[in-house]
Amino acid sequence: MIKDRSQAIIRSRWFTPLICVGLGLVVFAVSWLGGQLGAGLISLAIMAAFGLVLLLLTGGRDERFAQLDLRATALAGLVVVLAALVAWLVATARGQSGSPYGWFLAIWGLAYLIAFAFFRWRG
Repeated sequence: MIKDRSQAIIRSRWFTPLICVGLGLVVFAVSWLGGQLGAGLISLAIMAAFGLVLLLLTGGRDERFAQLDLRATALAGLVVVLAALVAWLVATARGQSGSPYGWFLAIWGLAYLIAFAFFRWRG
């Protein structure tokens, strides 16, 4: 019974937009605590708008949505990794420490290898 209810909540078209607003509120609170109220308000507005766009694009969480979500997540991840790689290369070429980007890339590489091995092992 509880599992059915939690599945219904996750499959709701409102789930992801509400998560976006929730994260926006967290960023707002943290920014406010850090003395950057304006940045917090802008971040909350961006996250709420992002959630609204997702709400308008999705009609529910079915198999088609799952495939679109998987492909979009993979592409977005690739773009972020490539951006981090370019940032690391630029920082290194300028004689600066590429450390923050290097750590990010190392975490991504390790997570990818673990996930790949897990899914291969799992079948």
